[in-house]
Amino acid sequence: MAVYFSSTVKIKTPAKKALSAWVEKIVASEKRALKTISYTFCTDEELLQKNRQFLNHSTYTDIITFDYSEENSLSGEIYISTERVRENAEKFNVRFTDELMRVMAHGVLHLCGYKDKSPIQQKQMRAAENRAIRLFNPLTS
Repeated sequence: MAVYFSSTVKIKTPAKKALSAWVEKIVASEKRALKTISYTFCTDEELLQKNRQFLNHSTYTDIITFDYSEENSLSGEIYISTERVRENAEKFNVRFTDELMRVMAHGVLHLCGYKDKSPIQQKQMRAAENRAIRLFNPLTS
């Protein structure tokens, strides 16, 4: 089991070891097994290109999740626009790091089977994000 990070942009995040342990906790709390999850932090334009190329969408987004999971074993690629995260953090009056972690959890939760298309699904996703965020404690990870 592994969590990988790469970035085409310069950002400050909690320690990668703590983030990896946190992602593992999220996956375990959802009673799933972790195979591999990779996070790539990128610009709006880079994520827009992925959105166009793979999903035929021409809109900016904060995250795209590609799910390669097999049965109960989670595997996927998660791309996050740090520009979109920064804009949303300002919009919702939260710290950049807090919004980034919410988006990171959001991607993992998609791999766990959560959807967010309908209002009910969005409410369930938000509740799951909140539970996931409470699992993070860099001092014990």
